[in-house]
Amino acid sequence: MTNYFAERLLHETDAADVAEALNDGTFTVIDSRSERAYDDAHIPGAICLRRTAIADLPAGPLVVYCWGPGCNGAVKACARLVAAGRTEVKEMLGGFEYWVREGFALEGEDAARHEPDLSGLVCDIAVA
Repeated sequence: MTNYFAERLLHETDAADVAEALNDGTFTVIDSRSERAYDDAHIPGAICLRRTAIADLPAGPLVVYCWGPGCNGAVKACARLVAAGRTEVKEMLGGFEYWVREGFALEGEDAARHEPDLSGLVCDIAVA
């Protein structure tokens, strides 16, 4: 019998896990949103997929995000990456929305306008 949950973890991750591992160099973060959204704010070091050919992406594992849970742009991008021969591809659940809600670092022209969720609904928020 296949462990459904273990299989999911092969293809999915979340903002907290990405933030924890972001600086260890084991994966590349890919932003599948529009170029304007990327320019406004993105995860530090993320590559804008709309500006970079799949063949030009760095070797190794990729973590892909889109706007949020109501968007399947990351799933579509992951499917394209796998179809192009990339074998280590994960979707970041919650996307940019949950990255911001959890208070993780941003970069971009308008990054400062994004506020973390202080409602108490997000556990282990990175910002005090």
